[in-house]
This record gives sequence, structure tokens and C-alpha cells, in this order.
Amino acid sequence: MRGLNLIPAGINVSFIPKRMIFFAFSAALVVASIGLFLSKGLNYGIDFQGGILIEVRTPQPADIRDMRGKLGGLQLGEVALQTFGAPTEVLIRIQRQEGDEKAQQAAVEKVKAVLDKDIEYRRTEFVGPKVSEELFLDGLLAVGLAIGAILIYIWFRFEWQFGLGAVIALTHDVVSTIGVFALMGFEFNLSTVAAILTIAGYSINDTVVVYDRVRENLRKYKKMPLVELLNNSINETLSRTVITSLTTLLALLALFFLGGAVIQDFAFAMIWGVVIGTYSSICLAVPLLLYLNVDRAGMMTGDQGDKGDEEAAAETAP
Repeated sequence: MRGLNLIPAGINVSFIPKRMIFFAFSAALVVASIGLFLSKGLNYGIDFQGGILIEVRTPQPADIRDMRGKLGGLQLGEVALQTFGAPTEVLIRIQRQEGDEKAQQAAVEKVKAVLDKDIEYRRTEFVGPKVSEELFLDGLLAVGLAIGAILIYIWFRFEWQFGLGAVIALTHDVVSTIGVFALMGFEFNLSTVAAILTIAGYSINDTVVVYDRVRENLRKYKKMPLVELLNNSINETLSRTVITSLTTLLALLALFFLGGAVIQDFAFAMIWGVVIGTYSSICLAVPLLLYLNVDRAGMMTGDQGDKGDEEAAAETAP
């Protein structure tokens, strides 16, 4: 019984020769993402912005205009309403009121007083400015520490050139994810930070697999041109990369379309992360090694370190 093979055996796609196209696309994507973040900004959720969040369910499809008119006369400051999944699900966001927790609770009671009595209140959350600022800084710290730890791991696992290439690709993934959220206007909250950290783990896993094959081939083929060697390494791991990405995407697409609006933004971030992480591992992390002066002599260790290209090729031939 033969296993699933989505990529034909012996495939040889020219990834490395087309590296300048990939570099140009990635640079444009990063610049556009930074521009969107600086100009449009992120739609920070209640976790980072502070305020009051109320989730309600109406017996009939919600009349957003009527609800907005009622809440607009309460003098509570900025009030935003949006449907949340089904037409009967509504999220009410209210800016933080001046005062302590009692002032926030008083605002919630005002909302309940003007809305219909048959509305079901499913969730009420309060986040103060100090807490939201701490959460935001903690989120940045978590992402920064994760990237730093990955750099150290790859450095010791391979060489510093590999670690630098992996971190550049990983930073590309994180920045582009933030850019997509700025473009789409999706809510950026702690769940999104968790998604970014998950994306980092997934992306680096793909990168390590390809890097491991690069290291093996550096030991086997001492005279092979580096461009050819890197391209072969990508193609040799391409089947594994594609199958892993597709199976992960199947689960994430199910979460996005069937999991409900609560986790939709998280699922979208993960879908984008899998796609861009797979791209960066193949088209960015490996080609960067050409410009980082990989020490081929340092890789010539192990059982096959002294064997020539022809002998190593004969051993791996079917």
C-alpha cells in the first residue's frame, strides 16, 4: 500500500534561482504592513483598549439602528455595535467611563434599562486602562521573547547564520500578520497574540525541517554549488511541507467557517500564518543562506563528512 504523494517524486522547482522575486514580494509585503499599521492602525479589542464589552442575544434579528439610537442618548461616550455571527447576536462596546468599577457597572445598568426586556445578556467584561496597557506590553514581550528564544535554539542547533535566517523569516511572518489585521480591521486582542505565537511555532517547525535537510546535504555534497544544493534541499522536503500545511489548513478552515464568530479572528490569523509561514520557510529562510556566508567547512562532520559527491549520491540513489 502506497502513501499519499501530492508532490511527484524527483520534482525540481526552481525556488532559489527565483529568489529575487520572492525577496521583492516579501519586502513589499513588509513595507505595506508597516504602512498600514502606522496609517490605519489596529482595531484593538477590549483586552488592549480598555472599556466595557457586552454580548447580547435578541429573540429576533437585531435592529442595530434602533439599538444605536437608544444607547446614543445615554451620554456614555463612544458606543459601537456590531452583529456577532448570527443576526441575533450583537456586541456592544462602550468606552471606559470615568471612575472606578462602580461607574462601569452603572453604565451597564443604563444600557439594560433602555434596551428591550427580552434581550439575553450573555457576557459582560470590564477592562481598565492600566490592565489593558499591561496586557499589551506583556503581549509584545511574549512575542519578542519567543523570537529571541528561537534565534538561540537555531543558533545552537545549527549555526548562527541559520538562526538569523530563521528569525528574519519569522519577523516577516509576524509583521505581515499584523498588516493583514490592520487592512481587514479584524479585532486584535489576546487571542490574536496567542495566534501569532502559534504561527511562530508552526513557521519555525517548517524552517527547521528544511534547514535540517540543508545541513545533511552540506555534509554529503562538498563540491555541489550552494544554489543547487539549497534548491535540492527545498524540493526534497516539499512533499512533507505541502501535506503538513494542507492538513493543518483543513482543520483551520473548519474552525473559521463552523467554529462561530468567537474564534473566527483567531482562526483567520492561523490560516494566514500557515500560508505565509510555509511561504517564508521555502522562499525566504533558505535563500537567505546564500547571503549569510554559511560555513560549509563547519558542516563537514559526521559519518559522511569525507565522502565525495558521487559516493554520497550513489548511497542515496534508489
